[in-house]
Amino acid sequence: MKIDTNDLTWMMVSTALVMLMTPGLALFYGGMVRRKNVLGTIMQSFIALGVITLQWVFWGYSLAFGPDCGHVIGNLSWAGLTGVGLAPNPDYAATIPHQAFMISQMMFAVITPALITGAVAERFKFKTYIVFLLLWSTFVYAPIAHWVWGVGGWLRAMGTLDFAGGFVVHISSGVAALAAAIVLGKRKGYGHEHIPPHDLTMTLTGAALLWFGWFGFNAGSALTSGTLALTAFINTHCAAAAASLSWMYMEWYKRDKPTVLGAASGAIAGLAGITPAAGFVTPIAAIIIGLCLGILCYWGVSMKGHFGFDDSLDVVGVHGVGSSFGAIAIGLFATTAVNAAGRNGLFYGNYSLLGIQIFSVVVVTIFSFVMTWLILKALQKTMGLRVEEQEEVEGLDLSQHGESGYNF
Repeated sequence: MKIDTNDLTWMMVSTALVMLMTPGLALFYGGMVRRKNVLGTIMQSFIALGVITLQWVFWGYSLAFGPDCGHVIGNLSWAGLTGVGLAPNPDYAATIPHQAFMISQMMFAVITPALITGAVAERFKFKTYIVFLLLWSTFVYAPIAHWVWGVGGWLRAMGTLDFAGGFVVHISSGVAALAAAIVLGKRKGYGHEHIPPHDLTMTLTGAALLWFGWFGFNAGSALTSGTLALTAFINTHCAAAAASLSWMYMEWYKRDKPTVLGAASGAIAGLAGITPAAGFVTPIAAIIIGLCLGILCYWGVSMKGHFGFDDSLDVVGVHGVGSSFGAIAIGLFATTAVNAAGRNGLFYGNYSLLGIQIFSVVVVTIFSFVMTWLILKALQKTMGLRVEEQEEVEGLDLSQHGESGYNF
């Protein structure tokens, strides 16, 4: 098959945009923690670029997208990129080199476990975290990616739709974040000490970089430079804008003040929630979904206090709740007028897709939670998960890295 240089150029740009999202996430999270933990928090995202890149090349990509093995995982015939060359693989992308598809998917694999760290900020032991990255990406991310996107994956065969990673990236990480927050326990002082963000300008900068990079995340998932990429691009922006406003107004109504953090969190909720639907719905549907996301995710974040877990940086409420709603919304708003490769949803006369999407949300939720719980419990017994109490008081920057983010 012939390589389309326009498609290849767009995919290289999109891949670079998605790569930028991980440092953007580092700043988004880094601004929300206390000053003594800013470097430790940034490092948890940044180091994923190194660890997951190598994992993906040596075995992760083959497990996620390699030749099917029992409809649940890829085999290892593509390990070390054996057979992953410069010719297109028509099973995944017919107009770009197989390696271009591989590296674009690598950037999705990099940011996904980094998202989880927001739920365990300020208390995760760095040495254990490195091992967690490898285990979680191998035993949670790779199977889910194969189920939903891999040729032969059982959810893909059933008709599950996920345009850019609602199931694979955001539901998996959001649910894993819940398991991690429960297993690690609350931060010292949580619930009776004020733990404010130390630098909201950093957080807003990170949110802006995430929003910018998300155009590559969603529009790049079209795998071509055509009209489908444009639709995903527009839907991404419209949903983020709508969710930012609806979150802000919910906060304004409830707390009498519209905050910068609320507007930024709403935008991220809109981006996460539209991700699965970006290439299947119209712009008006994306705005409706975004408005709902701002309200639902605001509620989701508010509820963590009632349920008694310390999701430090709101991963569960934003990514878990947001993408679950977005994935289900496909079953309502999807139309083949936008994407002929998709299916019509409930509002276009097809009842079955909604049931498939709900079922898939439940399956991915249970799998990610149980597997993350088991991985963390095993690490807790062997390496320990949390830093020592004195190290937590001192802060991750000094106790884990021997550095300080600020020297005054």
